[in-house]
Amino acid sequence: MFRPEGMVILESQLPPRLAIDRFRSAVEAAEMKVFSLIDFAADAKEAGLTMEDAVLLIFGNPNVGTLLLLDAPHSGIDLPLKALAWSSEGKHWLSYNEPEYIARRHGLSSAGPIRKMSEALKQAASTTLRDQTLTDTEEPK
Repeated sequence: MFRPEGMVILESQLPPRLAIDRFRSAVEAAEMKVFSLIDFAADAKEAGLTMEDAVLLIFGNPNVGTLLLLDAPHSGIDLPLKALAWSSEGKHWLSYNEPEYIARRHGLSSAGPIRKMSEALKQAASTTLRDQTLTDTEEPK
């Protein structure tokens, strides 16, 4: 599998929608704001096309993101943060852009907010993938 520079890609046993639902809960627990959820497979179906599951979560903390945008307005192309869960050839994956890569790309300091963002994303991914068995209230999607 091709691994784009600066992207964390983790194999998951969870179907994409469930992984993103868990990831969403983790970022909300970390007091980040969810801006949008895009279900690419559902959109493809509406267009008369088929594809394996792929769900994108767009989220962040405006208090932190705004500081980065003030320092480097072009960083808005990579902000807010995103997490993508998808299936390919029978396997499930969870990925996100590493904030330190975003910082290097836009000439931002990797201290302070970037380190906190990196830790928050690692924690959200760890929480998402910690116990990959379905609970009684979760259904595979």
